[in-house]
Amino acid sequence: METDEQAVIGDYPDTDQPRLPLLTAAEARDAVGYMRLLETLDLTPRGQAAGQLAANLARRLPAG
Repeated sequence: METDEQAVIGDYPDTDQPRLPLLTAAEARDAVGYMRLLETLDLTPRGQAAGQLAANLARRLPAG
């Protein structure tokens, strides 16, 4: 799966604006589980891509 991603760099120029919180490990594991479920329900290439993304993200999560 190819993406046009670029490295995330920079800063928040306006410190008065609230920042979005990072996902917790538990939330990320839940998201991976939902993507794996989507893979089983959607037999199109989009479902396969969801499964690949889930596998890639799962490898990056801490054990738990």
